[in-house]
Amino acid sequence: MARTFGLRGRVALITGAGSGIGAALAADLAGRGARLALVDRDAGGLDAVAAALAARGTDVSAHPLDVTDAAGLAALPDAVLAHHGTLDCLVNNAGIALAGRVEDLSLEDVEAVMAVNFTAAMRLTHHCLPILAARPAAQIVAVSSLYGLVAPAGQSAYAASKFALRGFFEALRHEYAGTGLGVTLVHPGGVATGIARNARIGAWVDPAAVETGRAAFERHLRLDPAEAARQIARGIEARAPRLVVGKDARQVDRLQRLMPVRYWAILARAIGDV
Repeated sequence: MARTFGLRGRVALITGAGSGIGAALAADLAGRGARLALVDRDAGGLDAVAAALAARGTDVSAHPLDVTDAAGLAALPDAVLAHHGTLDCLVNNAGIALAGRVEDLSLEDVEAVMAVNFTAAMRLTHHCLPILAARPAAQIVAVSSLYGLVAPAGQSAYAASKFALRGFFEALRHEYAGTGLGVTLVHPGGVATGIARNARIGAWVDPAAVETGRAAFERHLRLDPAEAARQIARGIEARAPRLVVGKDARQVDRLQRLMPVRYWAILARAIGDV
C-alpha cells in the first residue's frame, strides 16, 4: 500500500459540493491537479462551482442530485465513469443539521437526518467500492463531525448520524487494511459554513428559541472553509486514517478521551448549553 496519494490527475467524486466545505474542497483539489465529479441537490450552486473551476481549466462534471434519491445514487458511478473514465477518490461530504432535544423531534426529523448524513454515504460507498477497490490506489473520505466524537445536548439525531458514519468507515478501513484502498475519516470542528442557517428544525421545537440557539451555535463556527479544505486535502494526500480539523475539535477530542462521561458538564459550562 502506497504511503501517499498524489491527487494530480486523480478523479475525485465529492458530494455536497455546491457550498461550504464541499465547494472549498473542490477548489483545493482542483488546485492540486485533480479532476472532479461534483454532486449537490442545489443545481444552481453546483453549476456555479463547476463553472468557476472549469474556467480555471479543471476537468469537472456536475451531477445535480439529492443524495436521498437511491436510484440516482446507484446510477451515479456510471455517470462519473462515462465522463471521466475512472474514479480514484470518493468524498462523502453531503450533510444536514437538526436542532432540537429528543422530546422536540419527530421520528420523521430523525430519519431525514440519518438518510442524508449516514444512509446516503453508506449507499454511495457501496456502489463505488468495486471500482475503487480495483484501482492500484484509491481513497474513500467520510466527513463526519466533532459531533461524531462527542454528543452535546440538543444534537441527538445529528450526533447519532455522525457516530454511525464513524463506525461504518472505521470498520471499512480495517477491512481494507494493507490494500491499495485507504479510508480517511474527517472530524471538523466549527467551520464557518451555512450549516446552522440551513439546519432542519425539530417538529416541536419552540420557535422563539430557534434564532437564539442558531446565533449561539454560529458563534462557534470560526474556521475558514478554505483552511478546513486545505487540511482535509493534505490528509487525503497523506492517507491519514483519522483527521480532526480545527483547534476547537482537537481540544474537545482530548477532553472526551480524558473524561468520556463528564466532558459535557465541562463543555456546557464553558460554551453554554445550546
